[in-house]
Amino acid sequence: METDTLKIQLDVFEGPLDLLLHLIKKDNLDIYEVNISAITTQYLEYLDLMKQLNLDVAGEFLVMASTLMQIKARQLLPSQVPTTEEQGPDPAKELIAKLVEYEKFKQASNFLQQNFDKFKDNFYKQAPVFNQEDKVVNVQLFDLLAAVKRAFARLEERQNADLLKIEEFPIDKKIEKVLAMVTSRPWVLIDDIFMGETKKRGVITCFMAVLELLKINKIYARQDKQNGEIRIYLNQEHKNDDYHKLLEEAEEK
Repeated sequence: METDTLKIQLDVFEGPLDLLLHLIKKDNLDIYEVNISAITTQYLEYLDLMKQLNLDVAGEFLVMASTLMQIKARQLLPSQVPTTEEQGPDPAKELIAKLVEYEKFKQASNFLQQNFDKFKDNFYKQAPVFNQEDKVVNVQLFDLLAAVKRAFARLEERQNADLLKIEEFPIDKKIEKVLAMVTSRPWVLIDDIFMGETKKRGVITCFMAVLELLKINKIYARQDKQNGEIRIYLNQEHKNDDYHKLLEEAEEK
């Protein structure tokens, strides 16, 4: 008898450089002084987490994993006696250069996109004055994955749970749980949504419920600062909309 499983596919999925930047920034590390060995271990842990969540891992993530392991192995090898022969490019320096350049463009792109979405229909006679609410940071996928990782760490269950059995953990029930929480409060911490779950499959289903609600704009996630706590808000524009109908419309698109 076949077991029903749910496979997640995201329309917009951050690349491996996004994941590396997340790992660097969450520990307040300097890009130029990154411990490749430690970052490689954390990177591989996230790849394993994505596989547990049944996320499609693009080939570029695996290529980056190979590059990191190559750099790590090179750094662990004994120092070579200097020779006059021409040495090849240093993969660690090349990776750091890519990260620095990528971070610059990512910050500029995020700033322009956020302001375009927020103010595209607004017109001012004078320069606008922005309040603290306008300065919130949009949450990235890897910030959400970090919350799942913390939830896994809190579980007493330690057995492998690669497959999600929908009969045991229906996603509709978790969607209703999330909506009940955000409806009764001004906002909810992402970690609170996973509280009360005793199995990995329950955490995974809650995570998928959050992704579905984010996708249809029933809720939205914000941070006060980069790598800060994630707050989940009910989208007042869709407060009274039936999420089943919103999901159907999203699938048709």
